[in-house]
Amino acid sequence: MLASFLDTIRDGDMIAPRLMAERLRVPMTQLSRIAHVNRNTLADRPGSPSVQAKLGQIARIITRAAELSGDEGRAIIWFRHQPIPGFGNRTAEELVEAGEADAVIEDLERMAEGVYS
Repeated sequence: MLASFLDTIRDGDMIAPRLMAERLRVPMTQLSRIAHVNRNTLADRPGSPSVQAKLGQIARIITRAAELSGDEGRAIIWFRHQPIPGFGNRTAEELVEAGEADAVIEDLERMAEGVYS
């Protein structure tokens, strides 16, 4: 599963913002908001370390959610639309946009251990 999602969003050695936006079914402007990266930077310097780090967080979250749910499509839907009770019913997407990607990753790890928010 990990290879599948990453394979669909990679262009060579980097995560391609346009491919990630397509997989998430969002416009590039929305991806830039979610990733908390200036839209011009996202388009003009997609290989920069800061852009790759932010996109990498999103990819890690979706990959881990796919491992837990058994389905990449479900993981993307969860990321975009499923409110998380332990976080004020905000979605993972909203949490990442607010700069709380690490909290989402930690929550996914707790879920893997059988603890839910």
